[in-house]
Formats: sequence, structure tokens, C-alpha cells
Amino acid sequence: MSYETVIWEQSGGVGRLTLNRPDSLNAWTAEFGEELKQVVTGEAADDSVRAVLVTGAGRGFSSGADLKAGFDPHPDDGMPDVRKELLHVYHPVIAGIRRLAKPVIAAVNGPAVGIGASLAFSCDLILAAESSFFGLAFVNIGLMPDGGSTLFVPAAVGKARAFQMALLGERVTAQQAVDWGLVNYVHKDDRLLGEANALAEHLAAGPTRSYASSKKALNQMLYPNMDGQLDLEAELQHTLARTEDFREGVAAFVEKRPPAFAGR
Repeated sequence: MSYETVIWEQSGGVGRLTLNRPDSLNAWTAEFGEELKQVVTGEAADDSVRAVLVTGAGRGFSSGADLKAGFDPHPDDGMPDVRKELLHVYHPVIAGIRRLAKPVIAAVNGPAVGIGASLAFSCDLILAAESSFFGLAFVNIGLMPDGGSTLFVPAAVGKARAFQMALLGERVTAQQAVDWGLVNYVHKDDRLLGEANALAEHLAAGPTRSYASSKKALNQMLYPNMDGQLDLEAELQHTLARTEDFREGVAAFVEKRPPAFAGR
């Protein structure tokens, strides 16, 4: 099937999913999220696919939500309907990756920020280019981490660093990320895709049912209430998207100026 914002390719047992909005650093729109969901729950779930590789076209993995595209308005009050987008578009992609009964590898080239970072963290194994970086930048526009980051990040890095990432929204370099346990490997930029493809081919030739059972058991141990946490993120984020601070944060981002938050 042909897609507008993603590319799906299969070679042997390896399925390759490329985020393909390079002009926006692969920022998420509603169409982008719908196409990702269709691939994750459709082609990638086919039994002929034994391992999945996710990466980004162009200079980045994903810069997060496309703030210039905005959010669909809620029919009751015209405010951003963030709950709907999270529950029906974003979170099914994240949960779908966790539930795929096969290894999913992220090859992070350039920035992985906001929901882009969440997408990377949802994968089973993460390879990062030396120049890449990660960030829970939600706080910079008056929001909170979503896409499962309040689940995946503390499980990987612990309380101190999870709060640091969520409250400060700082960039985490590739080297920091591997030192903290956020990612598995760091490679030179020009070697990233080669290394990621080699790992995907190795896994595709391995004991698929063993991998699936390990993933199911580790999911149960690490993320026993994934659906509940995703629902909580959606409710909290929906409320935040109705605040003055969110409107100010988005305006400041678009106007490339520091935000003036008022706590309202």
C-alpha cells in the first residue's frame, strides 16, 4: 500500500518503516499518525515480518507534534481535542509497537523530541547516531510528556532523571542516553543505518517465538498498567491543552521567542 507520510518496505523477514515528512523533521500530523497506526497494526503485524526497523527520513527521527498544523477542535467548545488525538491516533501506535509479537528497533537519526522521543522509547532496542538527541520538550509549551513517556522513561532511567527530563525539557545527547540506559547503542552517523539493518537481519533470522515470549513477559514486568497510564496521560494532557500556558507556549514557539507562563 502507498502512503503519503510514511514508507513501508519489506525485504525477507525485515520490515522497514521510515517516517517521511523530512521537511518538518518528521513532525506528527493527524494524517501521519493515522498512517503510522495503519502500518503498525497492519503490515508490520503480518507473520511474514519477523523484525521491524523504524527510522526517519532526512535530518531527524521526529521533532514531535506539528504545532503549526494544530489540533482538531472539540465539538463542544472549539478547544484542542487532544484527548481524541492521543486515544485514537498516537497511543494506538505506541501500544501497537509494544504489543507486536516481534522485535522492533529504532534507528534514531537527529532529533527525537516530544512524541518523537516517545515513539523511539516505545521500541524494544534503540540505536542512536552520535549527533542525535532526545528531549521531553512538552514542558516548553506548557504540556506534559505523553505517548507513554511517563511509563518508558522512569522504567529506563529511574526517578531522578525522569523528573529531570520531564520538568526541565533539556536535550539528552546520544552519549547521555546510552549512559542513562535510554538507548542501547550509539554509532557514528554514517554507520547508523548499516548497523541497524544488520541487527534487524540478525533478529529476523532468530527464534521469533522466543522473542515474542520474552517481550510479553518483559512488558508484564515493566509496564503492567500500560493502558491505564496512556489513558491518564490523555486526560491530563487534554486539560493542559485548555490552559493559557499552552496557548502562550505554542505562540512563543511559532514566534521563536521565550514563553511568558502565568501558571493558568
